[in-house]
Amino acid sequence: MPAISVENIRFSYGKLEALKGISFTVAPGEVLGFLGPNGAGKSTTIKILTGQLTPQAG
Repeated sequence: MPAISVENIRFSYGKLEALKGISFTVAPGEVLGFLGPNGAGKSTTIKILTGQLTPQAG
């Protein structure tokens, strides 16, 4: 059973689509990191995973 399971998560700030249907799983004991350019959705993903934001889909 995965420690984290994300399936088709979407989130927009107004007309700006920050997350466009991302999906991934993290097994217990695995290490996860987010890499990408500014505006890629890294912080938005973390905020959804920690409950600071609610996904609009997924």
